[in-house]
Amino acid sequence: MPDTLRQDQDPGVTLITPSAPIANPTHGGRAKCLQRLVRLDLPVPRTVAIDFDTVHRIAHGSMPNMERILDHFRPGALLCVRPSSEDPDWGGPGSVLNIGMNDAAYVDLSDRIGADAASALYQRFVVSFAIHVARLDPDVFEEIEATGQQGLSEALSAYEEEAEEPFPQDPARQLAEVLRSMARAWEGTTARLLRQAKGAPVDAGLGLIVQEMALGLGIGECGSGVLQLANSDTGLPQVTGRYLRQSQGREALRGGAGSIFLERDPRGPSLEELAPDAFERLKQYAAFMRLKLRAEMQIEFTIENGNVHILDGVRVKRSSRAALRIAVRLAEDGIISRPEAVMRVEPRGLSELLHRQVDPEAERDLIGRGVAASPGAATGRIVFSSSEAQASAARGEPCILVRRETSPEDVRGMHCAVAVLTERGGMTSHAAVIGRGLGLPCVVGAVGMGFKTQQHQLVAEDGRRFGEGDVITVDGTSGQVLAGSPKMIEAVLDDSFQTLMSWADEERDIGIRANADTPADALTARNFAAQGIGLCRTEHMFFDAERITPMREMIFADSSKDREAALARLLPMQRADFTELFRIMEGMPVCIRLFDPPLHEFLPSDRSGMRELAEALDLPVSDVTRRVESMGEYNPMLGMRGVRLGIAVPEIYDMQARAIFEATIEASHDGAPVVPEIMLPLVSACREVELLRTRIDAVAAAVRNERGRDFDYSLGVMVETPRACLRAHEIAQHAHFLSFGTNDLTQMTYGLSRDDAGRFMSHYVQQGVFAEDPFHRLDAEGVGELVRIGVERGRQGNGGIMLSICGEHGGDPDSIAFCRTAGIDYVSCSPFRVPVARLAAAQLAIADKIK
Repeated sequence: MPDTLRQDQDPGVTLITPSAPIANPTHGGRAKCLQRLVRLDLPVPRTVAIDFDTVHRIAHGSMPNMERILDHFRPGALLCVRPSSEDPDWGGPGSVLNIGMNDAAYVDLSDRIGADAASALYQRFVVSFAIHVARLDPDVFEEIEATGQQGLSEALSAYEEEAEEPFPQDPARQLAEVLRSMARAWEGTTARLLRQAKGAPVDAGLGLIVQEMALGLGIGECGSGVLQLANSDTGLPQVTGRYLRQSQGREALRGGAGSIFLERDPRGPSLEELAPDAFERLKQYAAFMRLKLRAEMQIEFTIENGNVHILDGVRVKRSSRAALRIAVRLAEDGIISRPEAVMRVEPRGLSELLHRQVDPEAERDLIGRGVAASPGAATGRIVFSSSEAQASAARGEPCILVRRETSPEDVRGMHCAVAVLTERGGMTSHAAVIGRGLGLPCVVGAVGMGFKTQQHQLVAEDGRRFGEGDVITVDGTSGQVLAGSPKMIEAVLDDSFQTLMSWADEERDIGIRANADTPADALTARNFAAQGIGLCRTEHMFFDAERITPMREMIFADSSKDREAALARLLPMQRADFTELFRIMEGMPVCIRLFDPPLHEFLPSDRSGMRELAEALDLPVSDVTRRVESMGEYNPMLGMRGVRLGIAVPEIYDMQARAIFEATIEASHDGAPVVPEIMLPLVSACREVELLRTRIDAVAAAVRNERGRDFDYSLGVMVETPRACLRAHEIAQHAHFLSFGTNDLTQMTYGLSRDDAGRFMSHYVQQGVFAEDPFHRLDAEGVGELVRIGVERGRQGNGGIMLSICGEHGGDPDSIAFCRTAGIDYVSCSPFRVPVARLAAAQLAIADKIK
């Protein structure tokens, strides 16, 4: 029997030997893994690999020489054909076993292993061939209940009647038909669409392997099963798998009364008790494969008359939690290096560890879908307002806040809810940004659902109606909204997580800070090892019930003196906020963005709110209504907000600066000196920075004189307008740092409302207008070009300037890759995205080293 084919005649058909030219990109992962097992001298049955190009030709009618393939195997051997795609997750046609089984083989096997076992082998092949190769009606064959010779006879008769010809007896013809069927199935439209949905390229190839069967049926101890040394869900060491006597393939995993445990188990019989020698050899093989292949492997095995055969070896399927633990254990055992362990964990998969998730096995009653804006899942009763959310929390009832869109007024309600669902919005809308900051599952832009908030009703995409108090589940990881309460998997952060993250920090070369607006956010950031706060949005501090009234008094004040009087009531509250923030982040930088939103966001919009405000300010309702209406803007996001407000109403920034400086002195009494970073939002011109820097310096001097204490601070600019990028060389001369606010910068560069883009963004991505939602992944070509210009010109104007990104792109792995190449010093993102950013940054640094 020859060991190699004549390559000039069938170059795409290769016997798998230790030195054969087998590669994953040409023959697929299964073929390459089998070659590795052969090199390890494991008991792998004789196997032939057929490469991608040959399988493609088979699908179009050009067949290799079947006799030459069969010459590789001993005469009369039964064969199986299995798919071998480049990535096992892409799937493939099902395996076909017992090829070569015919009347003559049946007689021979009846003498060797008994008539019942031979009949079972033959019948299984006939049924499999009929359904999967000849494409006959499966019901006809699945209705056959008889076994043994009677069952075989019925199967052969059914085949002849349905196919209108006898069952093929020639092994070469059988093999050719199986190969053709599997090749055509891979190239069919349905299969192509399914694997494309899993990330496979359009032209993904399929290899096929032809392997000699180890029967698993017959005399003595025979059967089949799978074994692995790690739990796929937890990643912890555990012998798992099943074994089924008198079986083939992966039948043991289908369950049933006959399937038994591998290790001794009080719940039932085990392979360890039944065939202790075979069980011990299997464990040794798995441990050897783990060591030599440097991965936790699952063995598919067959026992034939007590002898163990390894049919296949694949990497253990694993949850994100298991993947992390397995990588850490492999490194701690010295099998792989620490950097390699870091590279083996998918950054986005960390979200599954940080948040509760819907169990992948749970049944999902889908009622709507939108943008997956903040990961994790939560179940609760529907509420339609922030006040209802607060009342629900007071009763101890988990609730889902359902809004058309959220505003700063809803922050208190979001704090009380377990998840948020909105009709409008995208990845950087208010609900999305705050949700990620709070670690709150959030689905936005669910435009297919009906949000009848006045009637307190939520209408599902299929027309079902849900009212206040009905239970739904928001899955912010998938963007799905579900009815009821499916089974959940709890978040788990153990020592393995901390270990891997410490290894990641040793490798990364870019700083990671957190966007944090509250003490709770800061604590989360600290727990996730953020290197400081890169963005503290102060406006959310003003919506508390005791603060909103003096804020509104300030807005309605007619003179600077009256504004100062109203703000004086807010000063101690702001000072306390900042003091607590500084103490939590002791020894770390804290970047505080001064007041940014337009003032009308702090004013009521409904009639009852107008009446309450009129009563609080002792003014006629008509005066309040007229004043509120006069403050309206056609496009408030491009109106009087940010630095423009600081120049037009300077008392606000004066008060905030004083609160920051006084908090700096108070916090420095008890711990390490605090050096606050003050950031001016929405800057477009260097003159804006000059004007406000002069005022802030004056406030700093006044506080130093009053308190008799010195302190340092740095002043920076939030670069979020295209003009600021283009004039960065001028602006940088008046600033200590520039932080690119990529949420607004993307909005202004594209001319897209980040709150409304979710309505059509999926259509744009599907039709290839944008490769990805630019609010989710930084547009390296357009917005990125502006950032690069800003970086280059900023350093021209000030060589020592600190540069960062504080938009939500800071937590996206692909966007971090851009930041490293653009020369950014650090990124800042929501606290719950900090671990993802730390891991992604480490992987990028490691990848650069091994290029």
